[in-house]
Amino acid sequence: MLGGMGTAIESVRFRARLLRPAQPRNATWTFLLLPRSASARLPSRGQVAVEGALAGHPFQAVLEPDGEGGHWLKVERKLREAAGVRAGDMVAVMLRPAAEEPEPRVPPDLRRALALHPQARVTWQGLTPAARRDWIHWIPSGRKAETRPRRIAAACDMLAAGKRRVCCFDRSGMYSRSLRAPTPAPRARFEAERAAQLLTARQMTERAQDFYVSLGMPKLPSSYWEKSQFIKPLDRD
Repeated sequence: MLGGMGTAIESVRFRARLLRPAQPRNATWTFLLLPRSASARLPSRGQVAVEGALAGHPFQAVLEPDGEGGHWLKVERKLREAAGVRAGDMVAVMLRPAAEEPEPRVPPDLRRALALHPQARVTWQGLTPAARRDWIHWIPSGRKAETRPRRIAAACDMLAAGKRRVCCFDRSGMYSRSLRAPTPAPRARFEAERAAQLLTARQMTERAQDFYVSLGMPKLPSSYWEKSQFIKPLDRD
């Protein structure tokens, strides 16, 4: 398993609570904070492209820096539902640096600017996904919102001049204090949501199985599911 700069990194395994963000209140995504010991094993204090499993379900994502030397993971609704977990759950996570850098999503304002600067677009199209992610990350790394339009203009000028990598900016957010993890919603909120969606005995057993499978243990045999009784018989008190 390969990490950054050719360094071999074993899979990182940990458990973390799935949190709902305080803002926006109608968010469909959730997130989790990596334990410090897990973040410390990754190759960068900035963004890290990873692949792994969440509650036994495979995923690919980019870990975001929390501004304090650690990382957080955004869990989209599709992944959360596929993994069968909810906000408030303690989930098992296994991850490692991705073998290949995924293509980053280009923000609409940067995409429009590149469309208006043909020479900058030529340089952009020749960059690696990692280099493009650095440019995208650099643009909002200033402390003030009004800095963004100026940085997009500066990025287009530098790209048009043939500059392929942006340098000398704080990718971790530790020094600029420009990055941080989302603020979690009050615990009572997602506990109320969980109370309204109680798990059945079979669902609890399935989740327990997913956790042990994520640790490398085998699944329960089909005979277990066929012969086990998860609902109390009507003829018993």
